[in-house]
Amino acid sequence: MTPLVLIPGMMCDARMWGDLPDALAPRPVHHALPVTGDTIPEMAAAILSAAPPRFALAGLSMGGIVAMEMLEQEPERVERLALLDTNPLAERAEVAARRAPQIARALSGDLTGVMRDELKPNYLADAGDTATLDLCLAMAKALGPDVFRRQSLALQGRADRTATLARFTGPALVLMGAEDRLCPRDRHDLMHALMPQSRLVIVPGAGHLPPLETPGPTLATFKDWLDP
Repeated sequence: MTPLVLIPGMMCDARMWGDLPDALAPRPVHHALPVTGDTIPEMAAAILSAAPPRFALAGLSMGGIVAMEMLEQEPERVERLALLDTNPLAERAEVAARRAPQIARALSGDLTGVMRDELKPNYLADAGDTATLDLCLAMAKALGPDVFRRQSLALQGRADRTATLARFTGPALVLMGAEDRLCPRDRHDLMHALMPQSRLVIVPGAGHLPPLETPGPTLATFKDWLDP
């Protein structure tokens, strides 16, 4: 059975995937965090160095960006690919310009404030889902401000990976929450067009974190992708 490598989003750890990994048993699941290195290529190389020889690969948001870089570096190792609520394009200038103030605020001791300001309006379809918001804050606090700095700068300097996706011919899934305000629909339509063999799934009732917001539909889609 092909092992699955899961890469969570920015300032998230394995808890971001909720019950999905256990529900996929007995498939081996490897949790990989993009925390080693200062650039997306360095983070991808670090994960590849510890990954199985060949694997299914899934990443959400920043995890998807790192997954695309892994595909660029060692495409022969990726059997199938799932990209969730992510973006294959380089960072827009207006987003990049917001990074420095956020980093300064986080390093000054207000990481919680930065994450809370970003989480409340953008992450979830249901802003009243305090349990999920609290989990996101707990994951961010566990990783700390220096990881926030390095991940922010890595995202700021990332490359466009549309050509990488266009070369991939394996089974692919492109999934997003219907109410995702961070990675909009057009990015997912683009990834689906670049990989015409992919399945595009828009999950109702979810924002940026479908594994936590709508675990049932997300798990069912993952099972179809892994065992068609």
